[in-house]
Amino acid sequence: MQLDSSIAAVITGGASGLGAATARALAAQGVRVALFDLNADLGEALAKEIGGTYCPVNVTSSAEVDAGFAKARAAHGQERILVNCAGVGGSFKTVSRDKTNGEIKEYPLDNFERIIQVNLIGTFRCITKSAAGMLTLPPLPGGDRGAIVNTASVAAEDGQIGQAAYTASKAGIVGMTLTVARDLASEAIRVNTILPGIFDTPLLARAREEVKAALAAQVPFPKRLGQPEEYAQLALTMITNSYFNGEDVRLDGAIRMAPR
Repeated sequence: MQLDSSIAAVITGGASGLGAATARALAAQGVRVALFDLNADLGEALAKEIGGTYCPVNVTSSAEVDAGFAKARAAHGQERILVNCAGVGGSFKTVSRDKTNGEIKEYPLDNFERIIQVNLIGTFRCITKSAAGMLTLPPLPGGDRGAIVNTASVAAEDGQIGQAAYTASKAGIVGMTLTVARDLASEAIRVNTILPGIFDTPLLARAREEVKAALAAQVPFPKRLGQPEEYAQLALTMITNSYFNGEDVRLDGAIRMAPR
């Protein structure tokens, strides 16, 4: 797929971090970008910066996702690109014992459900609604009708202590990638997933510098945190390379996460 001003894109979680870097990279190629996010201040500021459109969207709500796509398409036309970056985290052990009084605590299931709803079901919800719109478009000269990039995590394969829900949500994205790619292959829509390692995103913004340094030291090479622009670079490769389909790719400096 050749990127230019004739192409529209939607990025969930697009107001910051990996999504924002991808939005800037696509806009730099002339793509018309719509940002789905809950942070209106960041979303509106970035949309103004790149000449895009901000859409207030909670990906757990079908009504809000529908409204977001309607607003994006009214502004830019039917998108050919969807990049799913919206996600949340959280850490609880499956069961744990209080160190002071020995009380046994179970994983709070409402938290498990919240993470699955945002990360996994939210991703699939946006895929189905975007792909349905893509089917209304003719294929481009190179054969593509659309391209979808999802965001999983190395936790899908190397989940650490306390990450049961997060791991399950991200492993679900990895697990459905090939199946969804096969579902959409006859319609010329490609689907790929990136598994980022430890990236310097807003999730780490509150971490102390020594904590960030310790995390960076775990990376074999290069010994640093990943930069959102590096995620964006891979996302654009998945979008522009028409033979890239049905793949789950780690982007992690060769890290393999320890149990904790």
